[in-house]
Amino acid sequence: MTLENRRILLVDDMPTIHDDFRKILCPQAPAKSALQATRAALFGDEPPKATTGAAVFELDSAYQGQEGLAKVEASLRNGRPYAMAFVDMRMPPGWDGVETIEHLWHADPRLQVVICTAYSDTSWDEVFRRLDARDRLLILKKPFDNIEVRQLAQALTAKWQMTQQAALQIDSLEAAVDERTQRLTQANLALQAEIAERKNLEAQLVQQEKLASIGQLAAGVAHEINNPIGYVFSNVGTLEGYLADLFRMLDAYEQTPAAAQLRALREELQIDYLKDDVPSLMRESKEGIGRVRQIVQDLKDFSHVDALQEWQMVQLHQGIDSTLNILGSELRDKADVVKEYGQVAEIECLSSQLNQVVMNLVVNAAHAMGDRGDKRGRIVIRTGCADGEAWFEVTDNGSGIPSKVLPRIFDPFFTTKPIGKGTGLGLSLSYGIVQKHQGRITVDSEVGRGTTFRVTLPLRRRATPAEMVPA
Repeated sequence: MTLENRRILLVDDMPTIHDDFRKILCPQAPAKSALQATRAALFGDEPPKATTGAAVFELDSAYQGQEGLAKVEASLRNGRPYAMAFVDMRMPPGWDGVETIEHLWHADPRLQVVICTAYSDTSWDEVFRRLDARDRLLILKKPFDNIEVRQLAQALTAKWQMTQQAALQIDSLEAAVDERTQRLTQANLALQAEIAERKNLEAQLVQQEKLASIGQLAAGVAHEINNPIGYVFSNVGTLEGYLADLFRMLDAYEQTPAAAQLRALREELQIDYLKDDVPSLMRESKEGIGRVRQIVQDLKDFSHVDALQEWQMVQLHQGIDSTLNILGSELRDKADVVKEYGQVAEIECLSSQLNQVVMNLVVNAAHAMGDRGDKRGRIVIRTGCADGEAWFEVTDNGSGIPSKVLPRIFDPFFTTKPIGKGTGLGLSLSYGIVQKHQGRITVDSEVGRGTTFRVTLPLRRRATPAEMVPA
């Protein structure tokens, strides 16, 4: 790309000045001599070119400032700007040199200018104050020397070219800097995303390690407790029958001749009180043992000891509906359930375990309603499918989960419910099931506004390393 520009504008009201400048800046080649013409005709030789030692410039003339401004504006529109201008100081009756230069620079700030003047009474301080651009302004006093004019033209056109070249280089450098900055920004964003993803994976790994550890503990505890709980539960049931028979036999003894002595003994031993209290004690014992059995079963489910189900293709909506039917009595007095189902394809899953996740989330949502008096809560279940994944959400307008508690809700045995109201295994068990399905579970909660649990599952599970057939 060439930036050579030898276009010069002369603004002066004297035609003779224009002639002088044209002779200096645009010299004509000397006419051919008769001998040179004859030689060229006979031998076809080109005469030697004239060497003046000076560059030839393209000179345009304007006789008033307004005309000069029009030529500058036209040159810019045509994409052929002037490199410099010689401007006379006094050009009555139009603009003077200073006003002309102001207008020229307003149109083209890059224009190099030489003021031409024959007057010594000009206040140059006033001129420089008004124009305030000494780096683009020189002074040529009349009468001027030809060499001086030619040197000014050569120097200022070369300066214009170097200024433009520097501007292009600066623009190129700025573009390169912008491109590099954009690349660095993109790399930084990618790095931040990778760091966030790594932190997320680390958090999942920590959670899985917790679940694995507690799963091993749960499997051992469940095995050790389940057997004695079984025969204790059986013995309590048998003892309950024996006591019923014993009380019936005591009633029969009261009908014998020794009834008076038996009645006295009955009052002494408070048999009537025992008949009322023993069934209550047995019932409470059975309920307590039943609760222990349920905890043991939860531990077994948590550790997947009895997980012998087969993977199958199921309808997600069908499983949610069946779970809600089971929970009808649990929800009836607490909340209204709203279904906002989307289009969901069949998913490959362990249906019973997935239903257990739905049950845990819905039961937690119901418990989050608390005591609302006559005001019922609201539970919304939404489903959808996108990018080869199915998802469902359970949203409640309950009390919400405090932010300081939120990171621990999937920890085994962690619960915010009162003692005796929860084991702290529901969400941990749900988390483990979702991980087993190669999915993810997230929570969004705000105190006083409610909670949303979202479960995302692949439509088709990926084969685990243990299931892959060696090549």
